[in-house]
Amino acid sequence: MEQISRINLPRVDSTNNFVRDMLSFGDQIEGMTLVVAKTQTAGRGQTGNHWESEAGKNLTFSLLCHPDFVLASEQFILSQCIALSVWHALIDYVPAENALTIKWPNDIYVDDRKICGTLIECDLQGKHISNCIIGTGLNVNQTVFHSDAPNPVSLKQLTGKEHDREAILDSIVAHFQLLYEQVLGGHSADIRKEYMQHLYRREGFHTYRDVRGEFLAEIADIEPTGHLLLRFENGNVCRYEFKEVQFLIPHS
Repeated sequence: MEQISRINLPRVDSTNNFVRDMLSFGDQIEGMTLVVAKTQTAGRGQTGNHWESEAGKNLTFSLLCHPDFVLASEQFILSQCIALSVWHALIDYVPAENALTIKWPNDIYVDDRKICGTLIECDLQGKHISNCIIGTGLNVNQTVFHSDAPNPVSLKQLTGKEHDREAILDSIVAHFQLLYEQVLGGHSADIRKEYMQHLYRREGFHTYRDVRGEFLAEIADIEPTGHLLLRFENGNVCRYEFKEVQFLIPHS
């Protein structure tokens, strides 16, 4: 297992920004570094979205690793690793009657509600990854959400009780270490297979929207590059990058 150094912050704008500032000093950072914030004032989601998190209620953290054994063209495997790590950590907490799934690319959903989001930023060196910053926000004990983000949910809302954030964080990190070692050992195919097994909307036709409008499609596959393949009712398949297609999800 890789050594993990931990930094605890009482308050920060964004844990990803904090890690990026660390790297900008040019010092060699060995092993993995975990940065955990009690309060994050400007948490970032994919493509600039804001992540709402009440102080001291949830998990907001970034994990820095150096997967120089991963090709830049296959960096999506790291997204799959963190998504599976959160899934495994939450499966013992989420009530059995609720479906816990991974929404492409790496959000964690309970039924049709979002409980976790992750923003991944990678630095490249040639054809390989030099640094990878994995910033994750997980709703644990927050019960009221004020932003206009659709359908947020927390563990406390699902279970009616408070949960130990540190225990959940320890579980996420431990699972990530195991999956990271699997990638290093050449077992990425097993990770991709499990990711597909837990995928949101992995079966059946559902409603999506792209630049041409709304349509029904089913998930045909997700490529190692992270591209989503959707199959239309007429059998045609279309390939999407993130943000090129929108999942139309009913609001609760």
